[in-house]
Amino acid sequence: MGESIFEIDPDLCTECKGHYEKPTCQSVCPISKCIIVDPDNVETEDELLEKFVIIQGLA
Repeated sequence: MGESIFEIDPDLCTECKGHYEKPTCQSVCPISKCIIVDPDNVETEDELLEKFVIIQGLA
C-alpha cells in the first residue's frame, strides 16, 4: 500500500517454522497472495527448522 516496498531476506526467513502455524508476513500483508514462494529458494521443513535454531542461537 503506497510507495513502500518490503523484501524478505531468504537467509533470515524460516517461514515462521518454530513460531507460528502460518507465516506472519502472509497474515499481516494487506494484499492477498502478494507474498509468493521463490521457486529458486525452496526449503524443506527440516531445513527451515534448522535455520530457526541457528538464527535463535539455540544450536
